[in-house]
Amino acid sequence: MREHPSRAPSVTVEAVGRKCPIPIIMLAARLHEVPIGAVIAVTADDPAAHADIPAWCRMKMHEFVTEQPLDRGSAFHIRRMY
Repeated sequence: MREHPSRAPSVTVEAVGRKCPIPIIMLAARLHEVPIGAVIAVTADDPAAHADIPAWCRMKMHEFVTEQPLDRGSAFHIRRMY
């Protein structure tokens, strides 16, 4: 799934080099920085992030938008739903 450019993340949480569960903790701590309906991104290179971030979104009822590969890791885009 590709995002429309106007829906680019308004905040990016840099978690490359951090191991699980730190990327999720960082995401949860900064989610309030984006308005409801906006997208926040988390960059991570921990292999667990591929499963953990979408699972966290389902558990917390936020929308997992996409995973975009980066040179190191991926950018995981999450839409804040509440």
